[in-house]
Amino acid sequence: MRFLDEDENDDPLLSVVNLIDVFLVVIAMLMIVIVRNTLNPFAAENAVVVENQGKPDMRITVKQGQELTRYESNSEIGQGQGVRAGVAYKLPDGRMIYVPEGQ
Repeated sequence: MRFLDEDENDDPLLSVVNLIDVFLVVIAMLMIVIVRNTLNPFAAENAVVVENQGKPDMRITVKQGQELTRYESNSEIGQGQGVRAGVAYKLPDGRMIYVPEGQ
């Protein structure tokens, strides 16, 4: 009778079952991470992620539906083409007024 008890404790299938349990927990954790991610491909809402804010290597990632657009900073301020369109003023009560420049 003593030999039968020892055979049950040394069963290799029990360790395989334990490994499967561990893998199921790992898979569940990974699924939670994917669902909680801001740029989740299954989420319908739009999102904006700013990395390294205010630093020369700042990156902005914009998600609109299924489309991802990444903008990277080139450390230069005021670059681009355009003309001044007007002036904005902030009133004491917090409102903003935009005054277009005359043509």
